[in-house]
Amino acid sequence: MRFRLIHAETDHHEVSLLARVLGVSRQGYYAWAARRRRGPSARARQDQVLTEKIRRHHQASDEIYGAPRIHVDLREIDGVRVGRKRVARLMRAAGLAGVSRRKGCRTTVSDRQVAAASDLVRRQFTAAEPNRVWTADITYVPTWQGFVYLAVVLDVFSRRIVGWAMADHMRTELVTDALAMAIHQRRPEAGVIHHSDKGSQYTSIAFGRRCEQAGVRPSTGRTGTCFDNAITESFFASLECELIDRRSFRTRSEAERAPFSYIEGFYNPRRRHSANSQLSPAEYERRHALRNIHDLDYAAA
Repeated sequence: MRFRLIHAETDHHEVSLLARVLGVSRQGYYAWAARRRRGPSARARQDQVLTEKIRRHHQASDEIYGAPRIHVDLREIDGVRVGRKRVARLMRAAGLAGVSRRKGCRTTVSDRQVAAASDLVRRQFTAAEPNRVWTADITYVPTWQGFVYLAVVLDVFSRRIVGWAMADHMRTELVTDALAMAIHQRRPEAGVIHHSDKGSQYTSIAFGRRCEQAGVRPSTGRTGTCFDNAITESFFASLECELIDRRSFRTRSEAERAPFSYIEGFYNPRRRHSANSQLSPAEYERRHALRNIHDLDYAAA
């Protein structure tokens, strides 16, 4: 600021006088003026170009992504190899940031009179193939008209949401509708595990009958222990901080449209996931299918 004042007054006063009055050295002013004539350094110009790329990827993610995923976007999409710390520094300088999470209300109400299925997963949230292990849970979306409830079914292999349903209630139909969508979309072989908490919806006779008809093996963790269904809780954390907490829904119908756009338009096809080596669920499954085809061709050769 003081160097700029000196520069503005050099036509009327000596530099030495202005420097003495403002408490700076003449050499410091001349060095500043030389840098000003040269313009931004090569590094600064690179930072400007990089910041624009960062800003574009941040906007493309609906301002959801933080530095780790922006860093991958730059490498995978733009072919730009740059340190993650540099990306984080430029994001801070540009006022760009990712999003993060609310506290919630209770959606698990167990029925102590019903015998729940045993825990077939035991916190081992891994699968070698799609449609081996599914996890499920319920969350809520607040609106001006009251809550809307969202039930999801998630494939552990890719973290893809394979089934989901919404309603203004938490009756058993909510979770059976989500399961029906998963079965219709994925056509799994008999024996796929469906893991949930011990909520009354998942331990009901109607839900157990639907699983039996479809050849699905129900599994339940302990009530009130989020770690027994951590993978679905993680998806809800993303949904809440990336969508629900950033919007205000006037009506239930408006709230029902938003998760559709998030799940089918962003999360499944585009959102990078750390468990998938920063690939989206759809891309992770696509590459897995291509590897299987390649392995079959190699074995047949």
